[in-house]
Amino acid sequence: MIDRAQAVFTESSDLKARIAISDAPQILARMAKTAAASIQNGGKVMFCGNGGSAADAQHIAAELLVRLRSDRERGTLPALTLTQDSSTLTACANDYGFDYIFERPLRALGKSGDILVGITTSGNSANVLLAMQAAKDKGITVFGFLGGDGGNAAPLCDEAFIVPAQDTGRIQESHITAGHILVELIEDALNA
Repeated sequence: MIDRAQAVFTESSDLKARIAISDAPQILARMAKTAAASIQNGGKVMFCGNGGSAADAQHIAAELLVRLRSDRERGTLPALTLTQDSSTLTACANDYGFDYIFERPLRALGKSGDILVGITTSGNSANVLLAMQAAKDKGITVFGFLGGDGGNAAPLCDEAFIVPAQDTGRIQESHITAGHILVELIEDALNA
């Protein structure tokens, strides 16, 4: 068991080291610049995802709303998730189908100039894809936190952070690291 634990730490750190020397830092910097401009112009950052990606969505949104670093006091930044309202999620799933649980609230709450961050380790989650398409229809900038080759989500994204891996756990570990980096860069861009 100890050997497996060490192997997982090594796999995770090796993957992140490969990502660090790829174009990922530039992608995250562009995302942060775009998100900061959106916030400065009255926009907000919305997140969606399923399962662990829903947890990542809520985690990253909370870092924007509250703060990431305890050594930096700042005001709140506008962020929300499309994943946490159980009444809306279940009503939408019941009445329209699970594929529409993010698309319906996004159409109601999103506006041109906002940002949607769709998180899907496969890049193929139907409900995330529909939310991304709805965002495009409304003039909302679409970012993806994806895995593998980016799947069907990649072409819908204005910017995509794609983890070049197949293991869901390793992808999610990289997504949350990228989420922290994104928030830190947004804070820096806003001098927040």
